[in-house]
Amino acid sequence: MSHSPRIPSPDRRSVLRGTVAASAALALPAMGAAPALALSGRPRAAWGVQTGDVTSSSGLVWVRSDRPARMIVETSATESFRHTHRWHGPLVEADTDFTGRTALRGLPAGEQVHYRVTLADPEDPRRTGEPVYGTFRTAPAKRREGVRFLWSGDIAGQGWGINPDIGGYRAYDEMRRLDPDFFLCSGDTIYADGVIEPSVTLPDGRIWRNITTEEKSKVAQTLADFRGNFRYNLLDENVRRFNAQVPTVVQWDDHEVRNNWYPGQILDDPRYTEKNVDVLAERSSRAFSEYFPVSTLAAPGRDGRVHRVVRYGPLLDVFVLDMRSYRNANSPGRQPDDAQGILGAEQLAWLKRELSRSRAVWKVIASDMPLGLVVADGTANFEAVAQGDPGAPLGRELQIAELLRYIKQRRITGTVWLTADVHYTSAQHYDPSRAAFKDFAPFWEFVSGPLAAGGFPANALDATFGPERVFVRAPERANVSPMESPQYFGEVDIDGGSGELTVRLRAEGGTVLFSKVLQPGRVGQ
Repeated sequence: MSHSPRIPSPDRRSVLRGTVAASAALALPAMGAAPALALSGRPRAAWGVQTGDVTSSSGLVWVRSDRPARMIVETSATESFRHTHRWHGPLVEADTDFTGRTALRGLPAGEQVHYRVTLADPEDPRRTGEPVYGTFRTAPAKRREGVRFLWSGDIAGQGWGINPDIGGYRAYDEMRRLDPDFFLCSGDTIYADGVIEPSVTLPDGRIWRNITTEEKSKVAQTLADFRGNFRYNLLDENVRRFNAQVPTVVQWDDHEVRNNWYPGQILDDPRYTEKNVDVLAERSSRAFSEYFPVSTLAAPGRDGRVHRVVRYGPLLDVFVLDMRSYRNANSPGRQPDDAQGILGAEQLAWLKRELSRSRAVWKVIASDMPLGLVVADGTANFEAVAQGDPGAPLGRELQIAELLRYIKQRRITGTVWLTADVHYTSAQHYDPSRAAFKDFAPFWEFVSGPLAAGGFPANALDATFGPERVFVRAPERANVSPMESPQYFGEVDIDGGSGELTVRLRAEGGTVLFSKVLQPGRVGQ
């Protein structure tokens, strides 16, 4: 299998030229401010378009207006839009920060879909803004077509925001040119607790310059603050172009609210006047649902959860976890009994059930935190699953042991764990022959990130599940800027003929750092 990107068809190249032209025509008037009202009085969609949770027959289209407007989506098999299907979307108003999502259903499997979003004046439908264009591929219906996607996370963290001197979030442009079927964003989509200063002096004396906004000049507490944090990344042209071409499967982690938060936490951080983290989490969750097209958050009557299964044809199911909303308090992690754990009892039961029902060749478990990497919270507590004790499972490890035992006993094949969070890239192989807990089948966990944040040294491993670090690339000191160290993302390529799954850990700049081929149909690798 080649490392070269999939070459777009002529139709795809044409529509992308149209998308770029549309983006230029709707360019933000000032990179540090929200779009101004157009003098014509027509609605504008200057924040671009996105698609999310695309399957073989459906997907969600997102847009943001600068005023109340009716969202209209047209789809076509070609960039000419000679024959279109029209989808009447919602009225976008202030109660959703002028964002809207339209569900597309009955789409053809394994096909390129071209779409354009038009915003119409609700009082006069003839008064419309300039359409904004995008494109995406639906999931294949047949195994032989193969699947290829990218993943990463950690965006605008540690004070490293959009730097115009280096071209903004350059990794997004590199990922777009690889033309994946979709992008798995593994959490920390924003840093609501991270201030973006106008400039930062690097250790070597160079100056890092940030685009900043009012909302990014302080920690996020109000709903408006959180909305402004999600809007910030859309100021970057690379992100808007990427969103117009590549569907996203998105999950959240801690920095959407605050570093290392857990339900019920009361803050002692003097930067916050709102001390109840549950109040902050509710506000962030609302803004998150407004700014990302997530199928379980998008429509009235949905259960409002982040964890879900995105079924991407016969080769792949993506199990999106939420290790933040249902966890117990961070602690030393030595409890001999822990039913709540990091997933909560209900989410664990859901995950078991959906894994056992899956008929996909590969079952990617999208985890917003790593399993065997020791992630500390202060001097005594732990933030992820592992707590540094190499013995039998304790604390949150008990829940993961239960899940791994279930996968083995039910002979569930093709599980692969993908995560971000720790701000470096690595590959870990877990094997019961090395583990204190032995009732599980071997598996791989791959880490990638950050995508636009500070780099950090590698975390220690916890031997409870027998991880072996087969590869790692990490800086030697904490919070290395993107000017000093490349950003990282991963690539997963599933061959339609052999069913083999190839993972490539990539560094910004085009380098493949590590590659691993996994064979289909196995309980353990």
